[in-house]
This record gives sequence, structure tokens and C-alpha cells, in this order.
Amino acid sequence: MTPPNTTSTLERIRARQARVGVIGLGYVGLPLVVEFARAGFDVTGFDVDASKTEQINAGRSYIPDVADADLAACVAAGRLRATTDMSQLAEMDAIDICVPTPLRKTKDPDLSYVVHAVEAVAATLRRGQLVILESTTYPGTTDEVVQPMLVAKGFTADVDFFLAFSPERVDPGNPQFNTKNIPKIVGGVGPASTEVAAALYGATVQHVIQVTSTRVAEMVKLLENTFRAVNIGLVNEIALMCHKMNIDVWEVIDAAKTKPFGFMPFYPGPGLGGHCIPIDPFYLSWKARQSGFECRFIELAGQVNGAMPEYVVQLITEALNSKKKALNGSRVHLFGMAYKPNVGDVRESPALDILELLTRQGAVVSYTDPYVATLAHGAETLQSIAERDALAAAHDCYVVCTNHDAFDYAAIVNGAGLIVDTRNALKSHTGAAIFRL
Repeated sequence: MTPPNTTSTLERIRARQARVGVIGLGYVGLPLVVEFARAGFDVTGFDVDASKTEQINAGRSYIPDVADADLAACVAAGRLRATTDMSQLAEMDAIDICVPTPLRKTKDPDLSYVVHAVEAVAATLRRGQLVILESTTYPGTTDEVVQPMLVAKGFTADVDFFLAFSPERVDPGNPQFNTKNIPKIVGGVGPASTEVAAALYGATVQHVIQVTSTRVAEMVKLLENTFRAVNIGLVNEIALMCHKMNIDVWEVIDAAKTKPFGFMPFYPGPGLGGHCIPIDPFYLSWKARQSGFECRFIELAGQVNGAMPEYVVQLITEALNSKKKALNGSRVHLFGMAYKPNVGDVRESPALDILELLTRQGAVVSYTDPYVATLAHGAETLQSIAERDALAAAHDCYVVCTNHDAFDYAAIVNGAGLIVDTRNALKSHTGAAIFRL
């Protein structure tokens, strides 16, 4: 039998009368509030950062994937607003939690942001509300952490209120796939929760896939990113092997990917970055250890990927040695500090590790990144240098850490005497002394 609250909540969602709240207005939350608003819902974004809420209310986007015009149109239409006042959660029919889930220094999950968000939801929880967690986490978080905090008010999940997990699948800077056209996985604590959550997302995204539980939904995201981390670890190890054997790993990959089945190309790089791939496998291995299971593949891939910045510094040292120069005292310039091309996100970026390792070994380091104007480095703040000025300065070595489209690679090859290319960005260029990963 359908719980009494389900019908009214579903009716409000289907009629676009449901008021939707999203907690956390970053790379996941901001695109989501815009999609909800564009679908006709009355949307409120919640964040502890007042500068974010002020920019949203002024119709200004701070996320490249959200155009100012799209955001401003939703605000002007009166369908979207932002606030730091968590008490307004009481007015929401559906609440989507999109807060960070980082790792502690011990590589254990840090759920403090999730806990704070759920505490705010629990403080005003009422019957008929739908609560969805999108933050990437380990299997069991929704059941073991979120649900107990909400039922403490005397409500019953899947009867008095609805609770589900739906993993975010945002890929910042991807021009092809976005919040609307990436299939949405939904798993509730019970069938009513799954139905209501699927109805909400079905009104905003093109495809919704229902799974049987929150644990399955939580595991889906970890499998997706662990798959990538392990395969990147494999190809990074192949790259190290090819270097020892004097084989061009990029040529090997290009040839291998001509096989129409049984092979998917992954590419080596200076390490893993971003808010998901370097972190999610550790969430999975941590949870597995609680069950007495050792994730050997995952742990090994983490070790290989984590060691890549050191290998890049070794390659820079070899490059300088070819010019009879020592790393200590050399001027090294990095192109790209973001963790991936065409975004300004530096979270877990391997370029930060390369910068730190070079500095420790006495190099004088500078950088160029059109998406990262300033960068905190110890007690100082570094400023991005214009590409032309960086080349005119004639540094001892230039390093391509992130292959932004905005870089003029022909100019870099022509203006730099010594280059270390960690992304194969210069594969079609010749003329300089280029050391490739």
C-alpha cells in the first residue's frame, strides 16, 4: 500500500508545485538548481558561503558550466534564489544535499560536511519531505549515518518522509555531457522513497535509472571512479615501463585503441586530481576494510598514481641534466595548475604536488594558467604569468602539467628551449628539446 504522504508529494512534483532546496552550491549544486528552476520548480539554494549566495541572487555564475544568462534568467523569473539561512529548509518539499566529502590526512572519509547538512535538515524536518544525498560516499552512509539522524525526530523513513541517494556524475568542463543529459541513478531506503526521488529527477533530467537500494546507488559511483583510477594506474605504470625500455607509450596507446573490441584507451599523466577520482577509491577501500576485505588492486593503483608527481620531477631533473643544469637553482615554469583542461578547479591537482616538490629541491617555480589567477603556496601567493611573458623570460625548463585549449602550443615550442610534456599536448610539434612522459 502506498504511504499516505507519497501521493501528495508526487502530485506536487508532477505539477511543478514542489519547492526544491539544494544544499551546497558548487560544481554539482549550482548546475542542479538551475536545471530544477528551468524545469519550472521554485528553487532555493543553500550555502554557508555568503559570497556564493550573493552572486547567485545577482545572476552571476562562478561555475564555467553555468552561463550567466541561464542563471540570471532563472533569478529574474523568480524561480531561483539563494540563502545562507538554513531555517528556510522547513519550507522545502524536496531537499538535495550536494556538499563535499573529502578525505582526512589519514585517508579516512570526512563526512563532517554531510553531517552538518543533515543536522540542518533534521532541525526542520516535516512529514512528506523528500531528502536526497548526492555527495559521493561509501556504501551504507545513507542508511547508517543520514537515516538515524532524521528518524531521531520520531518519524519513519519511507512512510513519514522519503530518503534516497543519487550519486552526482558531474564532469566539469565537459561540453557534451551535463546535468540534464547524464543518466541519473536513484536508490531509496524503500520503494516509496525511490519512486518520489525518481519523479523529481525525471522532471529535470533525460534519463533516470532506479536501483533497489541506497547502497547499490552509493556503490555505483564508487565503481565508476575506481574503474577509472585503476585503469589510469595501469597505464601510468605502463608509461614508467616504456620509459625504461625507450618505447613511446603514446604511440603504443594510439595503436592499441585501433582494436574495435576488448580495449578502452586510458592515458598517463602527472597524477590524479579533482573532487572524485583521487578520493572515491579510498572511500571504497576504507569501507571494505571495515568488512574485513582488502582491496589490493585499488590500493596499488593509488600508490602508482600518487607517485606520478615525483616521477615528473625526476623527468624534469633528467631534462635539465641534458642541458648540464641542476634542478637546484633552476627556473622552472609550469603551464596549467588546474586538475584537468579548461576548468579552474585545483582540488587535488597533481600540479600542486609538482610545484611543492620542485620548491623543496631548490627550483624557482612560476606558472601560467588562464583559469587560475592566483595560487596559495606556503606563506606566499603566486600570480599567473601571461604566456607570452613567461616565454620571454627564458626559464630553464617549461612543464606542461595541464593541457588547456587556451595555450598556444606552437608558440610554446618555438619560444621554449626545454620542455617536459606530461600530457602529450605537443605530439604534433617539433623544434624544441621535448621530454615526454
